[in-house]
Amino acid sequence: MAAAQERGFGSALPWAVAAIALVALIALVAGQRFGRRADANAGNAAPFAGGSDMPGSAGASGPAAGVAPDISSMSPNERAVRLYNRVMALSERGRADSVQLFAPMAVAAYEMLGPLNADQRYDLGRIHLVAREAPLAAAQADTILRQQPTHLLGLLLAADAARARNNDAKAREYLTRFNRAQESERAKQLPEYLDHANDISSALSRTNAR
Repeated sequence: MAAAQERGFGSALPWAVAAIALVALIALVAGQRFGRRADANAGNAAPFAGGSDMPGSAGASGPAAGVAPDISSMSPNERAVRLYNRVMALSERGRADSVQLFAPMAVAAYEMLGPLNADQRYDLGRIHLVAREAPLAAAQADTILRQQPTHLLGLLLAADAARARNNDAKAREYLTRFNRAQESERAKQLPEYLDHANDISSALSRTNAR
């Protein structure tokens, strides 16, 4: 009887996680709409400051600071990317508490996409890194590199995950592979290389400065 209950709980867990993420997203949308109504009633109050945690604020791609997008109208992929941008922007501003709040929603959004490509796995790995979940980031890097051993984003993510686990020797190994592969890989002009060109250029600058 106990075994059956455990199996039932295990099979229900993914649905519970998805439901929690969906409720969180709905709450976020409701809060944004309430905020827009409140602003209108206040007589076109001044826009949010650049340091706001709202989507579209400084450091994230999308609308100008203070403009809250209606994520309910987005596709699943657009929603995942918007949450990724938000988590990254919060991390860049040192908002660790907010990162811990939104990272699980972003992770759930990516997991709802189904089979992930290398670009999406890199994004997911980055979310895990800023949420201080280095082993999970390393798992995403390993999956990318199993399928594409010289993929620049996979190597970069693997290096950063190793560094986060204080394994500097392993991080240097991945960066050496990154340097060896970068010329031929960048020539491929993969969409994800263009989307994350700043990450690649920054890594090249750091390694060349050594």
